[in-house]
Amino acid sequence: MIRTLNSKAFGTLGSRTLRMRHRLIDDLGLAILGGEFQPGQSLPSEVRLCEELGVSRTAMREAIRGIVAKGLVESRPKTGTRVRAREDWNHLDPDVLRWQLEVTDADAYLHKMFQLRNATEPAAAAIAACAADDGDRVKIREAFERMVAAGPDNALWVEADLTFHKEIYLATHNEFFWPIGQLFSFASREMFEIAALGSHRPRAIVEHRDLATAIVEGKPDLAETAARILLRNAATDIERIRTVR
Repeated sequence: MIRTLNSKAFGTLGSRTLRMRHRLIDDLGLAILGGEFQPGQSLPSEVRLCEELGVSRTAMREAIRGIVAKGLVESRPKTGTRVRAREDWNHLDPDVLRWQLEVTDADAYLHKMFQLRNATEPAAAAIAACAADDGDRVKIREAFERMVAAGPDNALWVEADLTFHKEIYLATHNEFFWPIGQLFSFASREMFEIAALGSHRPRAIVEHRDLATAIVEGKPDLAETAARILLRNAATDIERIRTVR
């Protein structure tokens, strides 16, 4: 049985509500990414899930269709619903990404996020320096100015910092970079919240200013270098903060 589901809670909702559908999808997804169902393994039958959880077959079918659309499972007549290989999952789907963050330990999460950022962000900065239009430049400057204006307010700093980096990806005008920029809205929040606790903010402001300036002035080499410096120091800062904590 899927441990995260709560049949008592579902019984009070009404079988066709959007809230139930989202909750069912959420808990099925968490069960799969959490390893309760391994790739190649079949989920319990639809009838059994409905009986155990006290939900309608309509609600369950909608939930199954939801996780099929995210690439987590495949559903076929006579063979049931089977978990697909991890490489077939839609890892850039916002829900899949959120579930992955919930079931991944902090060290592995930070390591993988920095791998992603190091692989993409310097290139995105260089491309943005060439491709950004006036509107992009304004958004990047405004995000940086909000970082400066945040002062000691960690929440304001984190929001502005997340926006700053997202706008760089969007400024590439490359739709294949855009999903990476969008995921910064939530996937990198924990990383940025940890970094906000340190005493390195004055240096970080200088680094973000250098990156923003290079992009706004259309200097791709300087933008790439600035992004690498920023990322290297950010990784060191987070490691130091987590060690102290």
